[in-house]
Amino acid sequence: MKRFALSIALLGLIQTTAFADDDKPIQFSQLPATAQQFIKEYFGDKKIALAKMESDFFGKNYDVIFANGDKVEFDRSGEWTEVKCKYTQVPDKLVPEQVKKFVTENYPESKVVKFERDRNDYEVKLSNGWELTFDKQYQLIDMDN
Repeated sequence: MKRFALSIALLGLIQTTAFADDDKPIQFSQLPATAQQFIKEYFGDKKIALAKMESDFFGKNYDVIFANGDKVEFDRSGEWTEVKCKYTQVPDKLVPEQVKKFVTENYPESKVVKFERDRNDYEVKLSNGWELTFDKQYQLIDMDN
């Protein structure tokens, strides 16, 4: 009986896991208005290769991948959470002045290729491989290479 119950529990876990992360291609117009505005403002000249909605246990989020390899991730309300630029750099006007100043003063030859924000901090990846973490007041709190 224990073996049967364990088998049923494992089967349920496998089915739940299989449907937990559901990616669905969507049209640009199906993105939240905030995300649409962000893309128009910062990536208006880029061609969208794919927009998708991801559903999981915690809700929905959205990814937009551009033809040049750049990618923007949005939370369920359409607020951006991460910008990754494969062959270009994060739009200059998106990076806070304090972060730009730090990068310019300390890594003048580098460009910001990834910018991520969450509730507690900002993570910045530079073209030279350095990863910098700033707190909400834009003070450097960690560096990694």
